[in-house]
Amino acid sequence: MKTKSQFVCQQCGYSQSQWAGKCPSCDVWNSMVETTFTETRNSKHQILNKSQIINLKDIKIDEKKRLKTGEAELDNVLGGGLVGGMVILVAGEPGIGKSTLLTQVALQFSEKSAQGVVLYVCGEESTSQVALRAKRIGLHLVRSADHPRSNPSVVLLESTDVDEIVAKIEEIKPGLVIVDSIQTLTTQDLTGVAGSVGQVRECAQRLALSAKRSGIPLFMVGHVTKDGTVAGPAVLMHIVDTVLWFEGERGQSLRLIRAVKNRFGPTDEVGVFEMGESGLAGIDNPSKLLLAERVKDVPGSVVSVVLEGTRPMLVEIQALVISTSLTIPRRVATGVDFARLQMLVAVLVKRAGLHLGDQDIFINVTGGVKLADRGIDLAICLAVASSFLNKFIAADVAAVGEVGLLGEVRKVGGLEKRVKEAKKLGYRVASAESGKSVSAAIKKLLE
Repeated sequence: MKTKSQFVCQQCGYSQSQWAGKCPSCDVWNSMVETTFTETRNSKHQILNKSQIINLKDIKIDEKKRLKTGEAELDNVLGGGLVGGMVILVAGEPGIGKSTLLTQVALQFSEKSAQGVVLYVCGEESTSQVALRAKRIGLHLVRSADHPRSNPSVVLLESTDVDEIVAKIEEIKPGLVIVDSIQTLTTQDLTGVAGSVGQVRECAQRLALSAKRSGIPLFMVGHVTKDGTVAGPAVLMHIVDTVLWFEGERGQSLRLIRAVKNRFGPTDEVGVFEMGESGLAGIDNPSKLLLAERVKDVPGSVVSVVLEGTRPMLVEIQALVISTSLTIPRRVATGVDFARLQMLVAVLVKRAGLHLGDQDIFINVTGGVKLADRGIDLAICLAVASSFLNKFIAADVAAVGEVGLLGEVRKVGGLEKRVKEAKKLGYRVASAESGKSVSAAIKKLLE
């Protein structure tokens, strides 16, 4: 047995043999923590002896049907459902609904699938807390007269030892494994507390290896840091097959889950849920929900059509422009990129002749949705101009287009899908064809 010691950065995962006050990789102070682990002297030799070379043409591909999770929105994001041995990381802020969603998946998968029991690993909560949540969201653990089909086979394991968890997976051979969460697991082969870089990386690798070896799909919950990144080493994103980002405002009922990485399906797909007293419910028509409380014929309100993956959605962009006594006017962006807002304001000043240098500008996307689609540029510009000029845009107009530094309005991808989705709800699309420049679009739509 050989013991090694490394100093590992808890921020980025960089390791070296000597301690340093500042991480040489990410420049964060006091982030280097000593981590020791035990290595068997002949471990490398043993691994090499087990390795085999296989001809590509001799590999048989099992074309099995995808396994349905029981949540249609989640299946759509995954590319049609689960694949055997698939490792999925569900990341999001605390309290956003990750555990609620996976509890629903566990119970519905066990009820509708013939793949065997579901193993739910409780690292943060007790088994009684999970049972209470299942009862709260209306999913019954036992069959009753009122729920004759409700007889899910979900087994709970209250453990933080990754080696024990792997042993239980090999013992009971479940159809699905859910680990909540990866930051709570440890292995005795390493020093360091749960959640440290070394522990998270090693535990994730052992779980992924077990899932691949047994062909069992596995969900693991991951928390995020204050800056909105997944807690733990960056390599965690590479260990898993799929990364699902769960987002939404706590004060809002809308929840979005998007695939930022998917080895078994498309990326940037989005599933939409609504959080209620009985848990999360998938939404087939998110556009209708997002525009349900819109106030029409008010300056500063413009509708746009965004494309999240292959899914078009109508959203409301709100702007408030008001004179300020501050030396430097405020620019506040909620739901859109702040740097993008700064650029668009500069374009409006230079190319459209709007005097915004002494104006506070606030931009908000209703519903708590965060957008990165460049197709909302025209809507932001029109919303700012509408609020500044105190003129409202026709209620049935949906603005779509990218705005360049020269003030030109450019076409965006998926325009046909956007137009089709807008027509369903009675909106007409104003795009690059409505005006060659943002100045012309403002004059045409705010006349």
